[in-house]
Amino acid sequence: MDHHYDGEENDYMQQEDDWDRDLLLDPAWEKQQRKTFTAWCNSHLRKAGTQIENIEEDFRDGLKLMLLLEVISGERLAKPERGKMRVHKISNVNKALDFIASKGVKLVSIGAEEIVDGNAKMTLGMIWTIILRFAIQDISVEETSAKEGLLLWCQRKTAPYKNVNIQNFHISWKDGLGFCALIHRHRPELIDYGKLRKDDPMTNLNTAFDVAEKYLDIPKMLDAEDIVGTARPDEKAIMTYVSSFYHAFSGAQKAETAANRICKVLAVNQENEQLMEDYEKLASDLLEWIRRTIPWLENRVPENTMQAMQQKLEDFRDYRRLHKPPKVQEKCQLEINFNTLQTKLRLSNRPAFMPSEGKMVSDIANAWGNLEGAEKGYEEWLLNEIRRLERLDHLAEKFRQKAAIHEAWTEGKEEMLQQRDYEIASLSEIKALLKKHEAFESDLAAHQDRVEQIAAIAQELNELDYYDSPSVNARCQRICDQWDALGALTQKRSEALQRTEKLLETIDQLYLEFAKRAAPFNNWMEGAMEDLQDTFIVHTIEEIQGLSTAHEQFKATLPEADKERQAILGIHNEITKIVQTYHVNMAGTNPYTTINPQEINTKWEKVRQLVPQRDQALIEEHARQQNNERLRRQFANQANVIGPWIQTKMEEIGRISIEMHGTLEDQLNHLRQYEKSIVNYKPKIDQLEGDHQLIQEALIFDNKHTNYTMEHIRVGWEQLLTTIARTINEIENQILTRDAKGISQDQLNEFRASFNHFDRDHSGKLGAEEFKACLISLGFDIANDSQKRTGMMDAEDFRACLISMGYNLGEAEFARIMSIVDPNRMGVVTFQAFIDFMSRETADTDTADQVMASFKVLAGDKNYILADELRRELPPDQAEYCIARMAPYKGPDAVPGALDYMSFSTALYGESDL
Repeated sequence: MDHHYDGEENDYMQQEDDWDRDLLLDPAWEKQQRKTFTAWCNSHLRKAGTQIENIEEDFRDGLKLMLLLEVISGERLAKPERGKMRVHKISNVNKALDFIASKGVKLVSIGAEEIVDGNAKMTLGMIWTIILRFAIQDISVEETSAKEGLLLWCQRKTAPYKNVNIQNFHISWKDGLGFCALIHRHRPELIDYGKLRKDDPMTNLNTAFDVAEKYLDIPKMLDAEDIVGTARPDEKAIMTYVSSFYHAFSGAQKAETAANRICKVLAVNQENEQLMEDYEKLASDLLEWIRRTIPWLENRVPENTMQAMQQKLEDFRDYRRLHKPPKVQEKCQLEINFNTLQTKLRLSNRPAFMPSEGKMVSDIANAWGNLEGAEKGYEEWLLNEIRRLERLDHLAEKFRQKAAIHEAWTEGKEEMLQQRDYEIASLSEIKALLKKHEAFESDLAAHQDRVEQIAAIAQELNELDYYDSPSVNARCQRICDQWDALGALTQKRSEALQRTEKLLETIDQLYLEFAKRAAPFNNWMEGAMEDLQDTFIVHTIEEIQGLSTAHEQFKATLPEADKERQAILGIHNEITKIVQTYHVNMAGTNPYTTINPQEINTKWEKVRQLVPQRDQALIEEHARQQNNERLRRQFANQANVIGPWIQTKMEEIGRISIEMHGTLEDQLNHLRQYEKSIVNYKPKIDQLEGDHQLIQEALIFDNKHTNYTMEHIRVGWEQLLTTIARTINEIENQILTRDAKGISQDQLNEFRASFNHFDRDHSGKLGAEEFKACLISLGFDIANDSQKRTGMMDAEDFRACLISMGYNLGEAEFARIMSIVDPNRMGVVTFQAFIDFMSRETADTDTADQVMASFKVLAGDKNYILADELRRELPPDQAEYCIARMAPYKGPDAVPGALDYMSFSTALYGESDL
């Protein structure tokens, strides 16, 4: 039976109507199709346990063709003929072709006879028709199907890969990157895509085909050589191969979805089973705990002691506070878990959970009720038993407390009563001991009731059969025996104290009289010794004369003092006589004083020795004060002459430095004559220093005969020498400035006249407060002294002076000038600074540019200079000075050893750092 293909009715094979013509054009395609179709068929036939070796031979009997269709369709075909005859084979092939036609495929020029006869072209065409129908037609991507759908799927999956561009099913796959990209997109762990190269198609194709066969169960349908060695690979072979990738990955996605559904169902089931196990375990643990706890709560065996019963109560409180609350939580959680589990089972269509026998919620509730019943009865029993023991223990504790208080009170009392401390005590101590003993007797009587109470409690404990009665009885007997002993000792000590008191009262009266008279006499002697030994410091003859008069008055009181000493010693002798007569044990000393006869005699002898020593000291001090007065007058006579002389010279030098009499040389000569006369005055200063040395050695600190101190004279002398030297230096500097700058004497006079004119003290005086401070520091009397010119102008005076001389000053320009004349920002301008500035403004001076130009001449018009050139043109010391300070030259025309004379020149004038 022949089958014919109607081109107008088929909607998915129109583009394939020239497949046989293409085979005729390129035999290589037949080879690719044979290999690809064979591998594709075997990928399905393996599921039925068979395969083919030769595609046109192995389908001739129609049996494997029918088997292939059953595998790929999942349907059963008509029963095949098992005969070997041609008619049987044709029948089987027709059955296969009829099944294909039943799926909407109309065949053209493909008959059963051609297949049975092994026509390769017809056989390949048939297999391609099967592949199109069962592997490609059902592919659907974004409303496109079959070939277009497969191509769109490939383009979507490879879009992230920039070196892959799938436009067809032939040359787009030649470099192998398309196959690798499909695998990497779905299974990135199988291929290291970053290591692939577009110019190595053999490696790319082999990698893709090997990985697909090994991990994706896609048989190797082509060899890399088949694709690389063909200008245009067979489209049908490539489509077949690519469709296997599509189905492999889409199948994996379906399997994943199915697995997720199964996992979800299993997870619900596992969760429910876990909840069931948790319930069973929690119920078992809780019931076991209840089973173990109830016997403990039902134990009613009492303890003998309160401590043991309190421990039972503490254990019960621990049970209520620590052990039971977690179990209450477990019971609540058990009920919650049970209800949650039943709800989950109902929602997931599972049967309700039935716990094991005896573990129902109701069983647990019953067991819990039994626990609470036992708990309540146990607590009531504990409280009743504790109350009973509490009553008995209270009585025993009362006995122990009273006994302990009594024993603590009696501790040491027997030893105290047996003391013989009264034998060595003074009268006051005896009276204190008597008072103390009377207080003890009162306390002893008060404790009689406690002893009786202790005995009564012990009797009551014996009657109640207290478990520790033997120790109570023994303790009570010891207390009663001790009480009788204390009474006897108390009476004996009272008699001894009263007898001793009478013996000491007589002696005490004599002690008191001795103390009353010895104390003031002892104080008089101590004061006298202190006065006689006191070091005195006097500064005048009048003061030493006053001390001598007071000493003579003191010596006149000594005979009367000696009579008082004899009377005091007589009282002590009387005390000694009484002690010896009545054999009184005088263990202590006089309680009213620490003074004794030996001390009185010793101090009296000391006073007698100090009187003549004091006489000699006063005589010596009187002579010393007379000598000090002579030294004061000697120093004052000289200082009162030297001080005014220094002040006069200072004023004269000030006038010379400001007034303009004669030339600068005349002023200089005049000042040097002054300097010579001042230096010649030095011996008088030295003589005064010698007198001052004598005053210091005599420790004389004041001198009413003069207002000058040596420090004042020294400061004035040093200021005088400094002033004359500074003034001479200023005149010399003015001469140097005049000669160096080419300034005439008239110009200097003009500068000085202008400076003086704008000095605001037209009287030639300092400000009142400044001048006063200067005079005070020198020790001068400033009542009517004259003041002098300052020799300086403040900033405003200096500015007015400059304007008067033709300067047009803005704020910035004046600030610049002030920075020159007042670099230390003192706010004043000296005449020397004024002269320097005016000289700079009016004279021609060297500049940095002029020095720089001179160096350029020496350097032969170069921008740098060499060390040899400096040594050749300059004196040796000046050449070495320049070489040591010139920086290396860094310009583009620099040579080794080149020196920068430009920066050196600017540094010389302070325009940069040297």
